[in-house]
Amino acid sequence: MLTSRNIEILKAIVEEFIETAEPVGSKTLVEKYDLPYSSATIRNDMAALEAMGYLEKPHTSAGRVPSNKGYQFYCEHLIKKESDETIKFALSNIFARQSMNVEEAIRESCDIISDMTNLTSAVLGPDASEQTLEHIKLFPIDKKTAVCVFITNIGHTENKVFNFKEDLSIDDIKNCTDILNDRLKGTPINELKDRLAAIKPILTKTVKRHEMLFNAFYGAFVKFATETIYFRGTSNMMYQPEFSDVEKLKEFMRVVSDSKLFRKLVDIDDVSDSNKLALRTKSGSELVWLDDIAVVSSDIRISENESAKLMVVGPNRMQYDRVLNLLDFISEEIAKIYK
Repeated sequence: MLTSRNIEILKAIVEEFIETAEPVGSKTLVEKYDLPYSSATIRNDMAALEAMGYLEKPHTSAGRVPSNKGYQFYCEHLIKKESDETIKFALSNIFARQSMNVEEAIRESCDIISDMTNLTSAVLGPDASEQTLEHIKLFPIDKKTAVCVFITNIGHTENKVFNFKEDLSIDDIKNCTDILNDRLKGTPINELKDRLAAIKPILTKTVKRHEMLFNAFYGAFVKFATETIYFRGTSNMMYQPEFSDVEKLKEFMRVVSDSKLFRKLVDIDDVSDSNKLALRTKSGSELVWLDDIAVVSSDIRISENESAKLMVVGPNRMQYDRVLNLLDFISEEIAKIYK
């Protein structure tokens, strides 16, 4: 059970370490934070906090740093509500452009957050492996251009513009989409390209310009299955002190480049790794800590049946108050503007 003094000292250590990235000693706490306790008392409390798992002691320093358990307690009980008006103003300008759809607004928000926090941001869409194809619609624009709309069983839609090198007839477009809808409905999204290859002989017999259409759909299916995660600012981690260790940086890049690993990391209900800690805030945001990585995410409703996660990924030493407030602000603005 933490005492009020334990909590006061823990709070100061977390905020000092977030600011400086340097282990915190009792002298710093006395001089900088005006704690009304002696250095000996603070050292005893720091030792107690370490024994309870809230602090860690680096081998090369007499000071302490927060553990992931310490960050979890800080975010659950001690977080400050601070607004970053500069970023909010930039985000408000995005939402004021009514021509943008909700997906575009989320991606631009992702870009701004990464640029202004110097962290990695991400948008995580519905898991393609858990969706199946419901319907395909192909709308001709002219003889060399068409817009294709893919609809999944949960109502998720993806749009793709096809630009063909040669003229294409309405009959070819209709015949092709009829065959695909008949043969591919109910197919898991990540199996579409293989199933399409299997029915290529049928397209060859029925559709005159079958090669052009086959290549267009094959490329679209590959992207459909893989582009449910959008990252911005992964290179920002190179400038964080925690990732000056090349092996740690390599591990981070391995996680963010593998969609299955990343989804497993951010899944707050997955507790298969005993080192993983998670927290859901009162506002609905989620935080996950694993080793030196922290992920803060917020659900954003895209349509009646689906939502996306807007996330900030970085070292566990991040400005949680700033990040949480930004994600809450974006969620509220998108809900208000896009209903």
